[in-house]
Amino acid sequence: MMGSGTAANKGVRPMASGLKNYYVKRGLEKEFEVCFLDNRTVGLTQWQATSPLMTYLPSFMVQLTLIITLSRLLMIIFKPLRQPRFVCEILAGVMLGPTFMQNLQQVAIYVNKPEGVLLLETMGSLGVTFYMFLMGLEMDLTPIRKMEKTAYSVAIAGIILPGFAGMILYRLVKIDQEDAPMEGGFFWAIALTVTSFSDLARILSKLKLMSTDLGKTALASAVLTDLVSWILLVATIAMVNGRGNVLRIIPTLIFMLLCWFVIRPLLFRMIKRIGAEREDSLSSSSSSMEGQCSDKHVGFILTGVLFCGFITELCGVHPMFGAFMFGLIIPRGEIRTKIMDKIEEFVVGIMLPPVFLVAGLRTNIVFIAAGYRYWLVATVIIVASLIKIISTLLVCAYLRCSFRDSLALGVLMNTKGVIAIIVLQEGRNVKGFDQPTFTWMVLSIILMTGLVVPVVSFTHKSTRHLKQQHRMNLERSRPESELRVLACLHSSKNLSGLINLLHLSNATRKSPIVVFAVHLIELTGRASAMLILHDKSETNDISSNPIRERAESEQIVRSFESLQNDNRAVTVHPLTAVSPYATMHEDVSNLAIDKHVSVILLPYHKKPNDIGGWEDQNLEYKRVSQNLLANAPCSVGILVDRGLTRHLPLESQHDQIRKIRIAMLFVEGADDREALAYAWRMGANPRVTLTVVRFVPGKDLLESVADDDDADLDVFSAMFEKEKEKLLDDDYINEFRFRTMHNQFITYMEKPVNSGDQIVSTITSAHNDYDLYIVGRGYDRQSPMTSGLADWSEFPELGLIGDTLISVDSLMSASVLVMQQSPPVAALANPRVSQKGNTSGSNKGFSSDHPFVSHRLSNP
Repeated sequence: MMGSGTAANKGVRPMASGLKNYYVKRGLEKEFEVCFLDNRTVGLTQWQATSPLMTYLPSFMVQLTLIITLSRLLMIIFKPLRQPRFVCEILAGVMLGPTFMQNLQQVAIYVNKPEGVLLLETMGSLGVTFYMFLMGLEMDLTPIRKMEKTAYSVAIAGIILPGFAGMILYRLVKIDQEDAPMEGGFFWAIALTVTSFSDLARILSKLKLMSTDLGKTALASAVLTDLVSWILLVATIAMVNGRGNVLRIIPTLIFMLLCWFVIRPLLFRMIKRIGAEREDSLSSSSSSMEGQCSDKHVGFILTGVLFCGFITELCGVHPMFGAFMFGLIIPRGEIRTKIMDKIEEFVVGIMLPPVFLVAGLRTNIVFIAAGYRYWLVATVIIVASLIKIISTLLVCAYLRCSFRDSLALGVLMNTKGVIAIIVLQEGRNVKGFDQPTFTWMVLSIILMTGLVVPVVSFTHKSTRHLKQQHRMNLERSRPESELRVLACLHSSKNLSGLINLLHLSNATRKSPIVVFAVHLIELTGRASAMLILHDKSETNDISSNPIRERAESEQIVRSFESLQNDNRAVTVHPLTAVSPYATMHEDVSNLAIDKHVSVILLPYHKKPNDIGGWEDQNLEYKRVSQNLLANAPCSVGILVDRGLTRHLPLESQHDQIRKIRIAMLFVEGADDREALAYAWRMGANPRVTLTVVRFVPGKDLLESVADDDDADLDVFSAMFEKEKEKLLDDDYINEFRFRTMHNQFITYMEKPVNSGDQIVSTITSAHNDYDLYIVGRGYDRQSPMTSGLADWSEFPELGLIGDTLISVDSLMSASVLVMQQSPPVAALANPRVSQKGNTSGSNKGFSSDHPFVSHRLSNP
């Protein structure tokens, strides 16, 4: 048997000493032939007759184990540098190649054997085929139809300039070689042109830039660039296989037309019928049949991938193109999500690593300049790494975009992925690359992709909004000004309470309310987070969500639309946010910054049980709430709904006369002032009676403070801060009393207390007949008036007073709204632990001032 490879250097015999089973024969230039005996020797072990490492499949298993293990190890090592998975996998392939481990005799004999390359390449080709199918599933062509000037300008420049640069570099490298194939320059050009859409989407999602102008511009440009690069690659491969015959492209074009105009409509009909059957089975509670139908059709789709790949192989191009085209024509819907859930991790984690190992075996950094001058090596790597950035900077300079945004966009367009490795592999197969030039391009790809996240993180820091001197909250806004609210819901069970709270928030023409109603859905089976705006004028695709979640989103949209129809002073923008629970608070915070909201309203993550206690609906809901309390860029309100909706909407004449009774319990601090600000706004509602109860230090408490003689510098500093807070409280209370003095439905009173027990007794005896209590959470507050309450506090998210209100049996029918004012800038710049087990981290914000394309998520 014989195998072929590439020598490390001109005139150097690549046979290592001690490899007596192989005979290496020089060929033309850097080519050589490896001859070996395929002798099935008898093994010395008791397990089987032949040595397991002398056959191809066990050797492939060893290779696969090593590449997966090493790539996972590198992902852990490079996690602090926030490097994408692709960089770690290609580095793992290089480390297992001739640069490092291949020079070890045991590795060369038992792991990376020349005769095992064929099986490795075959499995890699199969992995690439299914990976390109997933890439087609993931790609959305909608941004192309809505591309603005900046997006398509960047895409066109990113195709033309890198393309010409690749051709020039190829001619520069091959100028002394008469046998250099003409088509080789096209592979150089395509390798520099391509931008990996899927890898870019993951990076933007990780950086929380997906829904910014920058992210949308980059994604739209990447889609167009990918499609053009893909078409050029298919045409080039067809011409190479047809030996320059342009007519060899015609069968591939016919296949494309058949897919788009014949197979695609048939798939639409089939999936529409499946959806109707599932709706029927769901209504009849036949969930098991639904799962069986899904599995059956997923198997049919996966068979179609192999068939389309076979057809394109007959047409003279790689099977991966047929798989990509088949994935592209599958309609967006649950079938896409289910397919990705079933095979994505297997394809990416198991079937794709052989591609990186093959690329690593063809990369040798030791002989990077074999036969070439060092200045040429440096020129190629530098030009290849910078040409995309330069083209983007030129376009953005012409469009007068800021340099910071232009640089970030150029670096994002430099994102490479598996498709770039595929281009290099195909180019090497037609001798467009030899081993040194292949190594140059691999290093360029690693350099380009590895710098994306660090550079963009530096240019678009998530804490940029912290430069604001004032955080968004209600205390600093006038009660009659516009109120911008971000209402978050995990399910329709939270719907009625939040909507009726907004009903009571006094939306008028002079003080309108803008509500961004966000249905929060856990990310499962998708490559990146997504944000969907439900627009009446357009048909939004939320079909990628499962049926129950889609129906829930539709119910939430209809309910908030009813809120807007009931009161024209309320403007509602319903959205659906799909992201992992671990980073869901970042998406909410980014949206709050982008929409300039003053308060985020959340439902409480617990629900009452049958014995008067509380039980968690979902522990992940608690995690989201805690993260928002620690990191939100504006005020946060948590609603514990226990009957607020009993009289909303009105059902009888008695309900029309009865007013909603609201009590605001004021202790001290910024959170209580924020709670008073929201209560102040609600107090102007003609259907509300508001009672503000301020607890002040009693006589005994004042005397105990005066008798404390052990004051030191820290105590004096704390006393100064408390006195400062007290002045702010007095000023705000006095302003509230002055401006509401003529409102007969607003009552103010003060209650002296000496401990937390007296607060509880005062509430239960004199203020126990209200429909809604509004209190401040008391962020990091230590007050003598609440002493004793912390000893039995069970729910720190609600603060001491909120915890007390939901724990007292006599108040079981009352709802509670707990307000927390946005932490000060200094607190976010130097994070502290806001509660046990929850540390505040840095905020990742939407960029709201990018000079790029406008989009439908811009501020209304």
